[in-house]
Amino acid sequence: MVARRTAKTDSGKVSAKLAAHPLKASRAPGNGFTIVGIGASAGGLEALEVFFRHVPPACGLAFVVVQHLDPNHKGVMAELLQRATAMPVEQIRDRMKVEPDHVYVIPPNRDLSILHGVLHLLEPAAPRGLRLPIDYFFRSLAADQQEHSVGVILSGMGSDGTLGLRAIKEMAGAVFVQAPATAKFDGMPRSVVDAGLADVVAPAEELAGRIVSYLQHVPLLATRSAEELEDKDQSGLEKVVLILRAQTGHDFSFYKKSTIYRRIERRMGLHQLPRIADYVRYLRENPQEAGLLFKELLIGVTSFFRDPGMWEQLRNEVIPGLLAAHPDGGMLRAWVPACSTGEEAYSLAIVFRETLDKLKPGVRYSLQVFATDLDHDAIDKARVGAYPANIAADVSDERLHRFFVQEERGYKLSKEIREMVIFAQQNLVMDPPFTKLDLLSCRNLLIYLDADLQKKLLPLFHYSLTPGGILALGSSETIGAATDLFAALPGKNRLYRRQDNLLRMTPVDFPVSHARSRAEAAASSQSPSSPSAGTAASLQAETEALLLRRYAPAAVLTTDRGDLVYVSGKTGKYLEPAAGKANLNLFAMAREGLAGALNGAFAKAVRERSTLVLKDLALENNGAGHRVNVTIQALTEPAVLRGMVLVVFADVAASPVVKAPGKAARASADQSRIAELAQQLQQAHEELQTTREEMQTSQEELKSANEELQSTNEELQSTNEELTTSKEEMQSMNEELQTVNHELTAKVDELSQAGDDMKNLLNSTDIATLFLDDQLKVRRFTSQTASIIKLIPGDAGRPVTDLATELDYPGLTDDAREVLSSLVFRERQVAARDGRWFTVRIMPYRTQANRIDGVVITFVDITANKALEATLREALATLQNRCNEQDTQLDQARTLEGILRQAQAVLEQRIAHLEEATPRQGGKESPRGRK
Repeated sequence: MVARRTAKTDSGKVSAKLAAHPLKASRAPGNGFTIVGIGASAGGLEALEVFFRHVPPACGLAFVVVQHLDPNHKGVMAELLQRATAMPVEQIRDRMKVEPDHVYVIPPNRDLSILHGVLHLLEPAAPRGLRLPIDYFFRSLAADQQEHSVGVILSGMGSDGTLGLRAIKEMAGAVFVQAPATAKFDGMPRSVVDAGLADVVAPAEELAGRIVSYLQHVPLLATRSAEELEDKDQSGLEKVVLILRAQTGHDFSFYKKSTIYRRIERRMGLHQLPRIADYVRYLRENPQEAGLLFKELLIGVTSFFRDPGMWEQLRNEVIPGLLAAHPDGGMLRAWVPACSTGEEAYSLAIVFRETLDKLKPGVRYSLQVFATDLDHDAIDKARVGAYPANIAADVSDERLHRFFVQEERGYKLSKEIREMVIFAQQNLVMDPPFTKLDLLSCRNLLIYLDADLQKKLLPLFHYSLTPGGILALGSSETIGAATDLFAALPGKNRLYRRQDNLLRMTPVDFPVSHARSRAEAAASSQSPSSPSAGTAASLQAETEALLLRRYAPAAVLTTDRGDLVYVSGKTGKYLEPAAGKANLNLFAMAREGLAGALNGAFAKAVRERSTLVLKDLALENNGAGHRVNVTIQALTEPAVLRGMVLVVFADVAASPVVKAPGKAARASADQSRIAELAQQLQQAHEELQTTREEMQTSQEELKSANEELQSTNEELQSTNEELTTSKEEMQSMNEELQTVNHELTAKVDELSQAGDDMKNLLNSTDIATLFLDDQLKVRRFTSQTASIIKLIPGDAGRPVTDLATELDYPGLTDDAREVLSSLVFRERQVAARDGRWFTVRIMPYRTQANRIDGVVITFVDITANKALEATLREALATLQNRCNEQDTQLDQARTLEGILRQAQAVLEQRIAHLEEATPRQGGKESPRGRK
C-alpha cells in the first residue's frame, strides 16, 4: 500500500526550504535525532548518489548505508558517495557512535547492528552464500529506535530488506521505497511494495524531501495510555474507530488505545496533518485511507520458526506427548489464530512432520491445522505458500531442501505441508471458535488487545482445547490470573497445558453467533417436546434419593483448594456462610471448633493423597455443643473426580448421663473433665504437629518460590535485554477470521470451475476420450465416447470389459494392459460395425506427482479420411488401367516398327543385289540403275 499526497512538491524547492529550516520534530529520545537506514544492492550506487544530492546538508539526520559488497575487495563506497553530498561520509568502524548530519557506510564482509546509537560490526554468520545484511541491520534499527526508525530501500536484486522493514513497520516506523519503474534493478523495491510495507513510493530524487517532510510534520511519538490522552484526542480516536467500523466492518475498540494512536500519528505525519481532527476529516473524505489505516493496524509481521527454543520444545516434548495420548494413531487438531501470511502455521506443520519422521513406522498420525486471520489479502498469500528467498535466514538448509521447492523468486512449500493447513477468514471476537483442539498457538496477539478482551479470550481458548491440550503464547504474553485454567509447562517458553482437575470459576464468553446457537440448542433440549421431558423417575431412583436425604451423612465435594463444588445433605450444623463478600470456601465456612483441625488435616490428605479421620471434635452451634467425626478423602477415582476432595460429617452419639450421689458424682465429673482435657491436649498435639509439618512445607515452598522468583527475575532481566538488543522483530497478528466452511467452499468452487473448463475443452476438441484407472475401470469419459462405446453416467467404476462397443477391436483390453506395463503408447486404426473408422490411441495417465494411475484412450473419427482414401484408390486403379492400355499400344507400335525396319532391311538388300547385277555403262550409272 502506498500513501500518496494529493499535491506534488518540487524536490529542489523542498530541499532548499529544509536547508533553511533544519528538522526540529520527532527527535529520538536517546539520540536527539533520527537515524535513517538505507539498503541498496545492484544499481544502488547511482540511486544513492541521486538520493544524497537532494539531501540538505543541515537536515539534522544521520544516514546509515548498507549495501551488498564484495567481501574480498576494499570498500570505496565512502569515497564515491562523498562526491554527491557535503555531509561527511565515513566507513563504519566497530563501536562508532552515530552523529547527525553524517553518512555511514558498511565495510565489506561485515554485518552491522546498532545499540543505543552506537554501531557494532560483526563477522558474517557464513563466509559465502545467501547473506542478508540489510534485513539484519533494519531489525536492529527497529529494536533500538522503535517508532523513530526510518527505513529506505533503493535499487537492488532479490528481496533483502523486506523482513527488516516488517520489523520497522511493527514498531510504527516509516518505510520509503524507490519507485520500481525508476530503479535500475527493481527486485528489492518491488518485493517491499508487493508485501504492502511501503508508506511512500517515489523516485530516488524525491525520497529525501519526503522523508524530511514526514519528520517535520509527524507529532512527538510517545507511549501514552488511554487515560493520558486529552479529551479532544480521545474523541478523535473514537471517531476514527467508528469510521473504520463503518467502512471495513471491523471493530478496533478492543485494541489498546496507545497502539491505535501511534498508528494514527504515523498516518498524520505521512499526510502532514497537524491535528487528529484534521485526520478524521481526511479519513471521511478519502475512503481509500480507511483501507490503508486498516492495513496499518493489522501489522502482518511474522516469520518462520520465531523463538527457536519454543519450536524445539514443541518438537521434542509437546508433540510426542500429544501423540502418546493416541497410541492407536489418529488426527491431531491445531488452531493458529491471527496467522497473517501463514509462516506460523506452516512452521507447526513442518515441526509435526519432523516429529513423525522420528517415530517407529506402523502407527499412522496426521495433523490438521486451522489457520485463520482477519486480513483477506494475507490469507490469500498464505494459501499460495510462496515466500521470498530471504526466508533462508530463518529456515535451516535441511528444512529448505526437505519441505520447500525453490522457484524463480524464492521458495514454495511442498504439497505435503500445504495440504496439512486450511486457511480461512475469521473474526476471533464475533465468529465461533474451533473446538476439540490438541494445540492452540496464539502468539503475539494478546499484547495488542486490552485487558478485558484478554480475560474473555483465555476461557474461550480453554473451552476450545481438549483435556490436556496445549496453549502456546508469545514470549511477552502470559495467562495472567487464569491459573485455574492453564498450568505452565517446564521451561521459560510460554507453553501451557489445559487444567481439568480444578473448578473453573471463570465463565466462557462465547461470540455472539456461537452463544445464540448454544442457547437455542439448550432451549430446544428442554422443551416439552423433548423425548426426555415428562419421563417418570423409577422407583429405585426415588428410594435412593429418599435414603440420601434422610439417612446419608452430610458431605461436601471440594477442589484441592477447598472451594465447594457439590453439597450433599444438611451441612448447616457444620458450615455457615461467612460475613462479607460471598465465599464458598470450606475453611471460611467451617464453624467454631472445626476450622483449625480441618485445615491441617485437609492439607495433609491432599498432600499425601490419602484418607484422614478426625474423631470426636467438639463443635459449637448456637450455644449448644455436640461432637462430630470428620472424614477427609482425596479422590483418585473415578477420573472425572480425580483431584477433588470429599469431606464427610458424622455426628457422634452423646454418652448417657448416670446420676451418682455425693463424692461419686464429683469423681465422675472430674474423670469426664480429665478425659475431655486429655482429648483436647491430644488434639492440640496433633494440630501442633500438623502446624509444624505445614510450616516445614511452607518453608520449602517459600524457598522454592524464592528460587522461582529469582529465576523469573533473571528471565525478566534477560527478556528486557532481549527486547533492547534483539535482532528479531516483534510480530503482530492480524485480526480477521473466517470459518473453515468458507475455505472448503472456495476450494470446491475452484475445483468445479476447473472441472467445467476441462469438460468444455474436451468437448471443443470433438475427440472421444475415455479415462480408465489402473484396474481398467471407467473413471471419466466425454459425451462423444457414448456413440462408440455404450456408456452412461452410471457406468463410472465399471470394468471396460463389461461394456459393449461398436468397434471391431477385440484386443483393446490387452493393448491397454500392455501400455500400463510398458508405458509406451499404442495407436491403431480400427473399423466400426456401422462403417465408421477411428484412430485409437492409448497413452498412460500420468499424475502431477509423476505417478501412472491408469490410461487415456482417444478415438479420432477418420471415416472421411478413409472414404477419401478409397476414392483415391479407385482413381489410381483407373489411371493404372489406362496406363496399361497405353503400354499395350506402345508395345504394338514398337512391334510394327520392328517389322518395318526388317522390311526396309530386306528391301535394301534386294536393291543392293539388283545394283550389283546391272552392268555399268561407261563408268556411269544408268538412270534405271539409280532407280
